[in-house]
Amino acid sequence: MKTDRYTLLLTERIIKRLLQGAALVTVFTTLFIIGTLIFETYNFFREIPLVNFLFDTEWTPLFDNKKYGILTLLSGTFLTTFFAIVIAVPLGLSIAIYLNEYTNKRIRNILKPTLELLAAVPSVVYGFFALTVVTPFLQRFIPALSTFNSLSAGIVMGIMIIPFISSLSEDALSAVPSSLREAAYGMGATRFQTVFKVTVPAANSGIIVSIILAISRAVGETMIVAIAAGQQPRLTLNPLVPVETITAYIVQVSMGDVPHNSMEYRTIFAAGITLFIFTFILNNISFYLRKKFKERYE
Repeated sequence: MKTDRYTLLLTERIIKRLLQGAALVTVFTTLFIIGTLIFETYNFFREIPLVNFLFDTEWTPLFDNKKYGILTLLSGTFLTTFFAIVIAVPLGLSIAIYLNEYTNKRIRNILKPTLELLAAVPSVVYGFFALTVVTPFLQRFIPALSTFNSLSAGIVMGIMIIPFISSLSEDALSAVPSSLREAAYGMGATRFQTVFKVTVPAANSGIIVSIILAISRAVGETMIVAIAAGQQPRLTLNPLVPVETITAYIVQVSMGDVPHNSMEYRTIFAAGITLFIFTFILNNISFYLRKKFKERYE
């Protein structure tokens, strides 16, 4: 009996150490990535002034006339992200509200997994879909639309992130206490009034978190923008012309003939840490809102 208890305690201790080790692996991996970014970025800014990096309006580190203005890549990133959110937010919220409030459990169990299949499609497939299907379709109505453009990339990217918003928003709506709905019905409210004046406001923090996470996902998307948006860095708000995003530039340099440890190669770390800062801020905002949402119902 004592032997069995000793074996059980030893097994639990081993499992605890293994789980602890797995957690430490993720922590050290994250620290190693951040350390690499900081080290290479430091070497970059030893030669390029931070003011030029932040405020120059041209990005041409691979040309003879070298310019290092990150605003050019940021404008392309934000332009594609903007169209993605314009598409994903209304559709994702509408789907979440329908699944949670207007459909029965049987249909929900069919539609929700089917919708989440969109998240399983490789992003490279979305990229070629934007280039070969969406862009030619839009060119019928917008003749000035270039073959590579931020509009098509943003629309398809919005379709890709719909499951992020719909699934997380549906979970937030499901977490709203049924007593709130019952109280609204007891006061004579219709289903529409209950949904949009009681349920959705009560779940607003969770919904906002889903939108922020979707924005973070869109900002970090690579293959769709690399294939469909083009690789022409320009500071513009015109969605009809080719642009280049931060992630597309990193792909361009990583797959090219740029020598390692050169200034051109270090630009991907400067661009990468810029992207990391934005996604870090967005993720912390979502964490704060999730915590606030949890405390509201505890």
